[in-house]
This record gives sequence, C-alpha cells and structure tokens, in this order.
Amino acid sequence: MPAWLWVLIGGAVALVVLVLALVIWMKLRGRRTRQLKGGFGPEYDRTLRETGDRRRAEQELQARRERVAQLQIRQLAWDGRSRFSAAWLATQSRFVDAPAAAIRDAERLVDEAMGARGYPASDFDQRTADLSVDHPRVVADYRAAHEIAMRSGRGQASTEELRQAMVHYRAVFDELLEASPAGKVEVRA
Repeated sequence: MPAWLWVLIGGAVALVVLVLALVIWMKLRGRRTRQLKGGFGPEYDRTLRETGDRRRAEQELQARRERVAQLQIRQLAWDGRSRFSAAWLATQSRFVDAPAAAIRDAERLVDEAMGARGYPASDFDQRTADLSVDHPRVVADYRAAHEIAMRSGRGQASTEELRQAMVHYRAVFDELLEASPAGKVEVRA
C-alpha cells in the first residue's frame, strides 16, 4: 500500500477518535448540567443569571456541593424538632401583637435550626449558598424572608410584607426540621 494511503487512513482514524471524544465530552457535560439543574432547581437558573455564564454557574454550584460535603450536616432528633417546633409556635403567636419582633425571632430560629443541623454560622450569602445544596426548594423563600426582615429593620416593611416573610421563614423552618430520611444521622439539639 502506498504511503499516502497510510497517511489518509491515519488521518481518518484520528478524525474519528476526535469526533468520538467530542461526542463523549458533550454527553458528559450535558449529564452534569442535567444533574445540577435537577439538584438545584430554580437556584441553577438564578446562579446562571447572576454569573452570566453556564460554565461559571456550574462551577459555582459544584463548589457549593463540595463545600457542603465537607460539613457535618445532620438531621435533628425528635426532641430537637419538638423543641424547635414549640419555639416556632410561640414566635408565630407573637406575630399579631408584634409582627416586626416576630420576624426577628423567626429569623433567629431559622439560624439556630441551621446551626443545630451543622450549617456554620457565617454571613447570609454563605448560609444561603450552603442551604441551596440540600434544600433548593426553599432557598428562594429564605432570601425573600431575609430581604423583608432587613427592610423591616429599617422600618420599611408593611404588615402584609411581614406576614409574607413569616410564611417564607415557615417554609424554610419546616424543611430544616423535616424527619430524618433513611441513612441520615440524627443529633440532639
């Protein structure tokens, strides 16, 4: 066989290998995107809008997963959930007479429940990022409630907005206190 034919065959094989590698890379990238979208839900879209770049957004979300995997996140034992639930009911009952104070208490209770679960006490943005890994359904509620609480602290939130913040905090609180799924360790709080 002439040398040019061997070169042609070698080039064709190299092209096929390159195309296969590209197809595999694209499938893996698509799978990663689907996994992140499925795992983070609306938080994926929010992070994408915030970063403006899919690759950077996915790197950010993956970094969150890796950070939270290093934490000692745990479920609450029944008595811890019971204690927090009683504190929530007391806070909720104060809303009618003192809505702004009840919102401050609700935020404090959510922060305490996060701490009892093993989320580190850090700034709000980091707590939100950490929460988004295991509780993506309520991270938007957490942000909305916090924003209203901040405006309330400046005297700029209406009673209806405070009521809405209480509803948001309740969604986060309920998610944090959910019963332990199989395989998760319960701790006393």
